[in-house]
Amino acid sequence: QVRLVESGGGLVQRGDSLRLSCTASGLTFINYAMGWFRQAPGAERVIIGVISRSGGDTRYSDSVKGRFTISRNNYNNTVYLQINTLAPEDTAVYYCAARSDSIWSPLAGMEFDYWGQGTQVTVSS
Repeated sequence: QVRLVESGGGLVQRGDSLRLSCTASGLTFINYAMGWFRQAPGAERVIIGVISRSGGDTRYSDSVKGRFTISRNNYNNTVYLQINTLAPEDTAVYYCAARSDSIWSPLAGMEFDYWGQGTQVTVSS
């Protein structure tokens, strides 16, 4: 059974930094590209970015470039999302997802095979 478990969310203040983690089990982690998404209250889930199987390549949505960094550790089956200079508009549930295909198709509409349950990030002003 494949499981993706996000952690690291919580209540933070404007300007803080946060690192979210997503640990995978039940799959061969290095065979999967990984992605991060977020869903703000009342909004659709949107992609933040993706990281290749090796971790050597990343792609980000234009709306988040500069403050978000995705990395991975294939030894402990974990992908990370570093978020700097948090703002109230970053309040959302953050999800990770695993994709068996490459990261080189359009980000919008990119399909993933497995999803985590999400972790809530709330940024106070």
